[in-house]
Amino acid sequence: MSEPYVVVIGGANMDLHAQARADLVAGTSNPGSSQLSPGGVGRNIAEVIARLGTPCHLVSAVGDDPLGAELIAHTVDAGVDVTHVRQRPVATGTYAAILSPAGELVVAVADMAATDLVSPLAVEAAAGLIRGAGLLVLDGNLLPATVEHALEVARDADVSVVLDPVSVPKAERLRPTIGHGIGLVTPNRGELSALTGLPTRTPAQVDHAIERLHALGVPSVWVRLSEEGSILDTAAGRWPLSAPEVDLVDVTGAGDAMLGAFCHAVLGGADLLTAARYGHAAAALTVTSRSTVRTDLSDQLIRSML
Repeated sequence: MSEPYVVVIGGANMDLHAQARADLVAGTSNPGSSQLSPGGVGRNIAEVIARLGTPCHLVSAVGDDPLGAELIAHTVDAGVDVTHVRQRPVATGTYAAILSPAGELVVAVADMAATDLVSPLAVEAAAGLIRGAGLLVLDGNLLPATVEHALEVARDADVSVVLDPVSVPKAERLRPTIGHGIGLVTPNRGELSALTGLPTRTPAQVDHAIERLHALGVPSVWVRLSEEGSILDTAAGRWPLSAPEVDLVDVTGAGDAMLGAFCHAVLGGADLLTAARYGHAAAALTVTSRSTVRTDLSDQLIRSML
């Protein structure tokens, strides 16, 4: 391929957003509303990248059930190449998010058993594709052995790698893999602590943890701080970034939109700081929607937020 493309390896599942109408009461049923939408961190990132016009390939696994078929069809419709998405004899993964009346995440439960079937063999099957990529994105839902093999393939081909740790438990599981070969890691405050084993309650502690990642061989760190914005720390400098102010509807998918838009901008020639600002705009647009990935997301729409 002459046009730069992205390979994303990670989860594909169906999201259930359940939002309470009033303050949640533990131990009982709460009135509210719910919605199903295609999700999965890796799949979401791939969809965002494709919707913005950058060619993208997804390496993933879903079940051989109606939900799996629906996920594949939706992802194809969004423009993602799903040649390396396999249907396996398991249930398609699900992510159930309980949201406050304001749209903030209260708790979530993820069934990612299908993603565990994205093994080093799946990486090897896509190795030729990875070697020709402009960028490789790894979803922290992957098993450590799969991440390690993907990093090995990318290192041998000098392909830049972005790792999204996804959650605190997954970040803890991936801690031994953090090091040379990862160009950018994108944790939130809790995931940063899990990746480094260091506290991150204060700004000074966050700084210390970022320096630990640099010392381990990660040149760029983008710490997501929710409504506080983010911190981008690279060899070229360190920048605190503010999040655009919008009316929050649902936070689901915001981080995936931010990273997907960032990757699109980087492959389009943007520097990391410009790409990060572009990503923030995409995240701001996403939290104003009930869908995990906005189907109307476009470069023009994002630039209208900048």
